[in-house]
Amino acid sequence: MEPVFAAVAVLGAIALGEIVSIATRARVPSMLVALLAMVVAVQLGWFPAKVVESSGFVAMSAILTPAIMVHMGTLLPMSVLRANWKSVVITAGAMLGACLMILPIVSQFFGYGTAVAGAGPVAGGIVSTLLTVEGLQSAGFDKLATIPPLVMMLQFLPAMPLTNWLLKRYAADLVGPDGKLAQGGPAPAAVDFNTVDDSRLKLPEQVVQSQTVLFFLLVGLGSLGWWLGELSGVSYSLWGLGLGVLLAALGFLPQRAMERANAFTPAMVGVIATVMAPLALASLDEIINALAAVTTILVIGLLGIVVGGFITSKLVGWDPRLGVPVALTAMLGFPADYIISQEVARSASPDEKEQEAVLGHLLPPMLVGGFASVSAGSIVIASVLVSTL
Repeated sequence: MEPVFAAVAVLGAIALGEIVSIATRARVPSMLVALLAMVVAVQLGWFPAKVVESSGFVAMSAILTPAIMVHMGTLLPMSVLRANWKSVVITAGAMLGACLMILPIVSQFFGYGTAVAGAGPVAGGIVSTLLTVEGLQSAGFDKLATIPPLVMMLQFLPAMPLTNWLLKRYAADLVGPDGKLAQGGPAPAAVDFNTVDDSRLKLPEQVVQSQTVLFFLLVGLGSLGWWLGELSGVSYSLWGLGLGVLLAALGFLPQRAMERANAFTPAMVGVIATVMAPLALASLDEIINALAAVTTILVIGLLGIVVGGFITSKLVGWDPRLGVPVALTAMLGFPADYIISQEVARSASPDEKEQEAVLGHLLPPMLVGGFASVSAGSIVIASVLVSTL
């Protein structure tokens, strides 16, 4: 297939996922639809198995992925992390709990490579899935490369109803039997991931406003992270993430750097295509055979996140009915965590002011938990685990 037609096919699958997600208010994740659409199209013979590789997006991802790692380090301001540190601790404990249960149990039945293939994605999102796929392929575990995208596709299924149920129980007590908002619980710190604060930036305004210069800085820093990874043996993803966090904190990179360079969407298309490629190349039998391992990973991973989230919630003095949903954001991500919080707040009270108060109580820890796991925690986990293959 000609690259231009292959690119249209891949973009069409991704766009279809976005349309379905918008129409269902994120109840059906876009990645599930996009990956499923590509698998069905290939299996029915509409597209050749190498359609994703022919599109050129995988090659583009190889160039832009190190820059994405730097960008991920610019997403969470230190002030937000400090104000919501308990959410970060709970999320970290949950991801650790998932890994400590997945690695020994899944290894016992399916092998260590399969356990690693599932641990990174179940603790995070698309970027950790990409790193896991890359690590499996580099280590010669190509046949296991279908597992990470399948885990990522399906992890919302067990996590979403459990999160909704726990938050509703917590919100019911938060409002109280008399319909009045009870006191106590975690003090919410305002979180707005859609705005940026440039007050501490040390870069000239012309640099910050130039999309080309920002893009050059990100790609250059990504290449530096790659070089440091080759030199040290520590994954380039960790170096890139660290550079992003450090330089953003020092004021030498703006928040949400890649988005401001207007390069985030094409970069993420490349990431999605890289994750999509193993599924497009796999036979239907290979996909079906992987489902037993994927189901086991999801069940054990969910249990590990719940146990880890429960323990760390108790340690930081939070009600587990809030702490465990914060932990489960590792399997949900944004915008599912936002939408569930909204729906729970609306169902908690008929009074609009009380609904707003409940939402203000639930939303900050849920957002920070999701962003901390997807933007940083899962990247660290995936990078460390694939290095052990």
